[in-house]
Amino acid sequence: MSEDVKFWHLRNHQLFWVLNNSQVRQLCIITNFKRAKKGEMINFGEKESSRIYLLKKGNLKLVQVDEQGNEFIVDIIQQGELFGSLNVEGDDSSYEYAQVLTDRVVLCSFGVSDFERLLSENPTLAISYTKLVGFRLKRVKNSYSNLFFKSAKERLIAFLKDWANREGKINENQVCLDNFLTQKEISQIICSSRQTTTQLFNDWEQQGLISYSRKEIRINNLKALG
Repeated sequence: MSEDVKFWHLRNHQLFWVLNNSQVRQLCIITNFKRAKKGEMINFGEKESSRIYLLKKGNLKLVQVDEQGNEFIVDIIQQGELFGSLNVEGDDSSYEYAQVLTDRVVLCSFGVSDFERLLSENPTLAISYTKLVGFRLKRVKNSYSNLFFKSAKERLIAFLKDWANREGKINENQVCLDNFLTQKEISQIICSSRQTTTQLFNDWEQQGLISYSRKEIRINNLKALG
């Protein structure tokens, strides 16, 4: 990837709007870029576990593996979001690997020590970073709260509304989502059985509220879901 392409990848992200062009050029020096295709796994070894990642293009899922080898989707990362060692203390991440969900993704990453130094030199950037991390942690906190206080149907509705607000294409009252998740993956995200999730989608389709396919989810009336 050329230096000019790296520059514009960083220049166009809201986190770095507070930096001038010269500072962004310097940032390119400490930034690693990676392209990956759909289905590709990105493992987090000991070296990379203390890195901060910025997803510039596409979507991926973060997966945690328990002692029995069961895999759980920890989070869905969407374009522009940060993940990794967000507390910039180099702690091990709570997930084992990431997997690309869309046709391709573009990732940039920073070593924690380099990024920590960058924040200390740019207080305005540190404030911007804190806000972005705060928004993401708030969303994760809300997801955990939903597990305790909402039914499977309510959790699925909350997930679809959040997805629609972040990536939905709105046409009058209709919302269209490019679908990069299987029903099994959606079930894992909302901590429900696949059977329950499939039944909810089938019920909504019969009521004319949703049109579901592997490539697209079209929601005819988001408020009418419940």
